[in-house]
Amino acid sequence: QVQLVESGGGLVQAGGSLGLSCGPSGRTFRPVTMGWYRQAPGKEREFVATMNWSDGSTRYVDSVKGRFTISRNNARNTVYLQMNSLKPEDTAIYYCHADLYDPTRDFRGAYWGQGTQVTVSS
Repeated sequence: QVQLVESGGGLVQAGGSLGLSCGPSGRTFRPVTMGWYRQAPGKEREFVATMNWSDGSTRYVDSVKGRFTISRNNARNTVYLQMNSLKPEDTAIYYCHADLYDPTRDFRGAYWGQGTQVTVSS
């Protein structure tokens, strides 16, 4: 069973920076896409950023463009989210999401991390 292990997050003042990382534990799958979503209190979970593993292309929600950067470590199947110029409205639980392919079973599935809290104080 694949689990996505997240790390990073925490508390920072507005204008500060934080980094998140996420990688699969246990059985190794091939990432198809890996990215991040977030859920603020009282709101629905929303897309933040994603990376296509085959060509490295990225996509961001408009509200984080120019401030957040998604990157990867191919060898470790790990995705990162560098968050700069953080704003109070970025406060949320951030969830890693991965679309993974298992070539041994010809199986593709979607997985979520456990979530990590990011709090930006004003």
